[in-house]
Amino acid sequence: MIARRLFLLMAALLAGAAAAQDFPPKKPVTMLVGFAPGGAADAAARLIAKHLAENIGQSIVVENKGGAGGNIAHQQVAQGPADGSMLLLGSIGPLTIAPHMMKLPYDPFKDLAPISGAVYFPSVLVVNAEKGPKTLGEFIALAKSKPDAVSYASTGPGSASHLTGELFAKRIGADMLHVPYKGGSAAMPDLLAGRFTGYFAAPPTALPHIETGKVLALATT
Repeated sequence: MIARRLFLLMAALLAGAAAAQDFPPKKPVTMLVGFAPGGAADAAARLIAKHLAENIGQSIVVENKGGAGGNIAHQQVAQGPADGSMLLLGSIGPLTIAPHMMKLPYDPFKDLAPISGAVYFPSVLVVNAEKGPKTLGEFIALAKSKPDAVSYASTGPGSASHLTGELFAKRIGADMLHVPYKGGSAAMPDLLAGRFTGYFAAPPTALPHIETGKVLALATT
């Protein structure tokens, strides 16, 4: 199974890591997040931005650019000014998975300069407590009963949660229907409404609903 890793990155058009040499810049700084507000990546970005702003003595605005599994935000930073004014809370999907799945309008290895590892999240398989399977065994049995009997949400095509779902389906020998969203905060309401079977969520997104008993955690990576 795969775990989620988020990396803090700065755009560096053409010049590689040169963008990080004169930081902070003498202009407003924006940190982009490739997922919707309210999810784990958004929460991590806002915490990092707060402490980084205190450290450099300059405010940092967090901007959410959800969609395409995070690739929209990554592209905007990759093609943005290489002066340190645009930061990115990157994710494993657009950086390591998407380049092998699709043709991207940017090169994550050349157009983005890594600054530091930031956050590590495992994935938690959660289901609707009322409508979903009650155990991992029941989930697997349902998934293997017929093609697409089970549907699972992800934070977008090529995201870590998408790859986790596909690896899980391959491991158990089943076909599961993929339902992509723009982020965990967008997927969770539909899980609560029973619109899909399961979701490989980040703990910060899942925990509040686990504690209220509205969703069940069946497994973790």
